[in-house]
Amino acid sequence: MGYELRVERESPLAYAELVRALSGHSDVEVRGSAEAGEVVARHGDEGHQVAVWSGRLTGSPASDWHLAHLARVAELLGGRLVGEDGETYGVRDGILEQGDVEFGKVEDLLYAGPTSWSQ
Repeated sequence: MGYELRVERESPLAYAELVRALSGHSDVEVRGSAEAGEVVARHGDEGHQVAVWSGRLTGSPASDWHLAHLARVAELLGGRLVGEDGETYGVRDGILEQGDVEFGKVEDLLYAGPTSWSQ
């Protein structure tokens, strides 16, 4: 994709709230500190960075898998995933979409793993 997506909410997101919201999910974890952290998602035995924390949560997805995790994290935080041009990504009826574009079922995208768009 090559550009940054951000999680937006009506109320500011605190690092402690990020950690608390994601702590009950075995496939994602927060690493680092309130000054500089990351959200890492597991696929198999490997962890892959899907977002960066630096006072706000952002990500630059390299695959549908990364995008699906970002959208899922945004939902878990009660926010929305927004691109640099203001476009909104979300999950509706289990389908990851942006406007009229459907990326597929979230469960299928997460199962497929982090295969890069450039491959």
